[in-house]
Amino acid sequence: MQTALEQPVLVLNRLWQAVNVIGARRAFALLARGHAQVVHHHEDDFRTFSMLDWIDFSVHNPPVEQMEMVRTPTRTIRLPRVILLTFFDKLPCKELKLTRNNVFERDKNTCQYCARVLPREELNLDHVIPRDNGGKTTWENIVCSCVKCNTRKANRLPHEAGMRLIRKPQRPKWRPVISLVLGNQQHEVWKDFLDVAYWNVELEE
Repeated sequence: MQTALEQPVLVLNRLWQAVNVIGARRAFALLARGHAQVVHHHEDDFRTFSMLDWIDFSVHNPPVEQMEMVRTPTRTIRLPRVILLTFFDKLPCKELKLTRNNVFERDKNTCQYCARVLPREELNLDHVIPRDNGGKTTWENIVCSCVKCNTRKANRLPHEAGMRLIRKPQRPKWRPVISLVLGNQQHEVWKDFLDVAYWNVELEE
């Protein structure tokens, strides 16, 4: 059974960008050393607390659930769910991979020719400019397509098949900063800080 000290805590850098997910035990160690502050959502705003301020806040705002608290011999401390590093302002360098699921995510599971939203198992990827015409496997030349439209377009340019894109394909602006550690760990209080998650295998040229 997972203890409170093993609960996940979202870590923000000094610029309030999500950079990691760590256990609560490690989060308390960073707080105790003054390397981080607790971030708490309060009345449509975010407040930051030092370790001592957070202990005082916990006294006046005790947690309700057992897994939201850590007990010491003398007090009960609320479990922080988000902490802000006081010195670190870098963002992990992660290149956004061109994967099948990333394309589906960018295009919102919507065929870029007929605008139908479908389950991913009913979708394909289409090279707007076919490979035979020199088309490359890039963000700007790959779109989500339903099987019907993919078959109709075949190995032609869209206008040659009497079709047109509903939007021009572009490289997404979101970043896969901590997607690999999210899984089922996401918490409601993290939603304002998380980048869109991404998936699996990079598409080959």
